[in-house]
Formats: sequence, C-alpha cells, structure tokens
Amino acid sequence: MAVYTYLNKKDIQEITRAFNLGKLIKYNGIKEGIENTNYFIQTNKKKVILTIFEKRVKVSDVPYFVKYMLALNKERIKCPLPLKNKKNNFIFKVKGKSSIIVSFLNGKAKNNINFKDCKIIGNELAKLHKASKKIKYKRKNSLGYKEWLKIYKKTKNPNKNEIYNYFDTYKKNIPKNLPMGLIHGDIFPDNIFYYKNKFNGFIDFYFSFYGSYVYEIAIAVNSMCFTKGYFDEKKYNFFIKGYQSTRNLSKLELNSLPIMCLGASIRFYVTRLYDLKFTPKNAKVKRKDPNEYLYKMRYFYTKL
Repeated sequence: MAVYTYLNKKDIQEITRAFNLGKLIKYNGIKEGIENTNYFIQTNKKKVILTIFEKRVKVSDVPYFVKYMLALNKERIKCPLPLKNKKNNFIFKVKGKSSIIVSFLNGKAKNNINFKDCKIIGNELAKLHKASKKIKYKRKNSLGYKEWLKIYKKTKNPNKNEIYNYFDTYKKNIPKNLPMGLIHGDIFPDNIFYYKNKFNGFIDFYFSFYGSYVYEIAIAVNSMCFTKGYFDEKKYNFFIKGYQSTRNLSKLELNSLPIMCLGASIRFYVTRLYDLKFTPKNAKVKRKDPNEYLYKMRYFYTKL
C-alpha cells in the first residue's frame, strides 16, 4: 500500500456518495507498502479502504482480485470484503484508474513477529490454502522468473555476477509437480492484522495468483523467520509446525523449501531494488531496503 494518486476532500466525498457510505468524517492516505494507492475512509456509518490500482497492475486482473476476496469470505477466511456501489459495481474509476472499496479490517500489523505469532500465522496460512483449493478460477503470476530478470536488468545493479548466479541456480533447480492453488503472494507482517493481540486476518491480495503453496511458505519464511538480520530457526520451526497442524507438507515440499526460499528472496530483492530507484520522489510511500534480501539470498544459497 502507498499513495501515488492524490485525492482531495471533494474527490473522497464523491466516492462516499457513490457507495452510499454516509457522511464523511475523515480520510487519509496510507503510506505503508509500495504497490497501489490506498486511502482509509471513515464515515458516520463505517470504515473502508479505497484502493486505486497503479501501473504494475493490469486492469484485466482487477475482477480476479474481487472474486478471490469474495470467495475467501464465503470460505470464512478473515480478509477484507469488496463492496458494491449504487450502480451494483465493485470496480469503478478514480482519476481514470481502476479502483475498488473494501471493508475495513479491525486491528493493525505487528512490528515484531515472535515465534508464537509464527505458529499462528502458519496455521492461518494453511487454512487459506485449503480454502483456496476449492476456488476454481486461476490467475497467472505476473512476477515470475522472466519478470524478475526484466526488472533486474533495468536496475543496472553493480552486483550482477553474484545475482545472476542466484538466478541461474534457482532456474536449474526449480522443483516440479508441487501442490498448487491460489495463494496470497505477499505474506509479510504488514499484511497481517491483529486485533486485541489476536490474529484478525490477511490484507492486500493484489499479488495473489495460482502457484505452489511452498512458494508462498518461502515468502513467509523470508519475511518473518529472521531476527535482527539472521535466520531464526525457532521461528521457522514454529511456523512450519503451525502450518502442518492444518495442512501436511509432503516430503517433496519440505525438500523444496531451500530452493524456493532462494527464489522468494530473489523476487523481493529485485522488486525492492527497482522501486528504490524508480519510485517517483513525490510518492507518499515507505521505501524498503533491498539489501535485506541480498543477505537472505546469500543465506539460502548456502543451504542448497
């Protein structure tokens, strides 16, 4: 989440009227995240989140995001619910860009994920995967290996020999026949909400696609199982234990985790590197350090 498209009070009021949300009390842009523009909106009736999809998201993908969140809600997975406007549409235009309104999820993200949190998140992620297995439609990964290469080449990074070695290693060792389904695609602490110190749901499904469950687990391991820059085996073990309490991982999946963790670290290294270099200076966004994932690539490479 971030703010690239700036809206004033009049713009927000037009949206609240279109969705019959009631009288506007307050609104503000949300600077966390890097992908789309997001606003928190509070009226006398409810709190909602406005998402304006920016350039990296294809307009044709937006209906999928809506359907996925609707389907997850039907399966009782805790996540935002897309709302319809007076014209019975989920998707509408803001400043010429595709946009949606979703329900506000109470709570906030935790800055520090402990080992107990890892166990709970592992369990909840497994529930999401089991629910997603029942959903029949698919979406191709818009940030797969080929896209990583294209993005990385644009950054003209000086560490290219080292990074291309990680690319080649991952490509040569990508496991086949892994269990697949719809996945969230961006399991980070800032996309996990807690309310009254209890898990209250996942947010930001705009990287979701049809992929291997173990790749999703690898993303989560990268984002949550490091403490002060170093791999935290206790967090990892609690996360895997929590996950397997709901969905058993096959021997192939467990054996594939090191290489998939390398792949996940490559993915976030190159996108962070790109965003650090090319994000507009006037964008209200919290920039993230790509070097965090340079260390993680190095770590997982030694585990192969």
